[in-house]
Amino acid sequence: MKRIVCFGPGPMFKGGIANYNTSLAKALARTGEAEVHIVSWTSQYPAIIPRDFLDRKSRTESLLEGTNISVHYLTNYNRPLSWYRTYRFIKKLNPHLVIFQWAIAIQGLPMGRIARWLCRNTKAEVIFDLHFVQQKEGSRLDRWFTRIGIKHAHTYIVHSIKTARELAAFFPTRTFTLVDNRSQVVTKGNRKVIRLFHPVYDMFKPDPNFDVEAAKRQMNLRKYVFLFFGFIRKYKGLHNAIRAFHILASERDDVSMLIAGESFWETLDARRFTTRLKRVIFGALKSMFLNKESDERDYRPLELVAKLGLQDRVTIINEFIPNEDVHKYFQVSDAILLFYETATPSGVESIAYNFRMPILATCVGHFPDTVKDGYNGYLAAPNDIESMAGAMRKAIEKPIPRENVAETSRKMSWDNYARAVLGANGTSV
Repeated sequence: MKRIVCFGPGPMFKGGIANYNTSLAKALARTGEAEVHIVSWTSQYPAIIPRDFLDRKSRTESLLEGTNISVHYLTNYNRPLSWYRTYRFIKKLNPHLVIFQWAIAIQGLPMGRIARWLCRNTKAEVIFDLHFVQQKEGSRLDRWFTRIGIKHAHTYIVHSIKTARELAAFFPTRTFTLVDNRSQVVTKGNRKVIRLFHPVYDMFKPDPNFDVEAAKRQMNLRKYVFLFFGFIRKYKGLHNAIRAFHILASERDDVSMLIAGESFWETLDARRFTTRLKRVIFGALKSMFLNKESDERDYRPLELVAKLGLQDRVTIINEFIPNEDVHKYFQVSDAILLFYETATPSGVESIAYNFRMPILATCVGHFPDTVKDGYNGYLAAPNDIESMAGAMRKAIEKPIPRENVAETSRKMSWDNYARAVLGANGTSV
């Protein structure tokens, strides 16, 4: 039996990567071929970042109920000695595989160091599961953090061909071979890149006893509901989605928009001195290293709702949504809005597939690969408000059969993903 370490945020953290790392660990354990350990951060980011990353609402202890997965909270970004202790702990476990979740460049310093030690001093195969290569926000330090973060790996996993191309461009002196499972043999000296997908989350499922109509009345929702879900970030284009909905709402009386998610940079008590101090320091550093157009400190798209007079048409749940409540917002909705400005494989898209929900997305990143226009959703031109409104209009006038959405995502299961990582049941690409 293989021993596998999944390095990334454990269940006590917020967000898609914590859900992803937990789901991957469960899928690997479910095969019966692996003893699985989650080795997690205790603090994922520099202490100056003014945000609370802990999930203080969900019943996180239930996520691993019924499994034998062990969770070890060890790695503190702000304490380099903990990086070495993490490496020593993993080395003592003597794993066959160590899978790192790579989703933000700033983590490159500790992750790169731990991966380097493991590559040099253990027999473990080090795998980086790449959620991106090119950082969305475009920091000046991005390339440096990324280079030192993902350099030391035997194998990579990508969720789109775009990410595979970015990886090859990032390390032009290396030769990569694209495969569809880990067992495939590649030429000696080549680095293996397993092309997979973002699996459909199995922790979020429809509740057959949920009273959809009663919930819609409680949330003041009309017949057709368009959902924006998850952290509110500038690159996700909520400002454009609201403007597009404004066009649709001026044409029809039977539409609503539901916004359910937390404003990413507004999770701490602004009255506390420590919060104010963090914001000052972090703001100064961001202005030095981040492109001005990528700065989110003044991003407040929710203000558009009142500005455009949409208060009776848009329902806003501006808070972190506990795992056990996620189903409510998807079950009352008819389509998910993913009008992103830039995109890597999306956890929100993955959740939507589990509810057989049609996808309305922009033609950026991987979306043209996963969204078949007119089959499982509709595509819009990026930064084109009229095109986005048109996609929403088509979702009503030419509704997407839910069976099409289910068919699209049928092969995107965690079990298929885990088998490919373990090296089973794959075919050559």
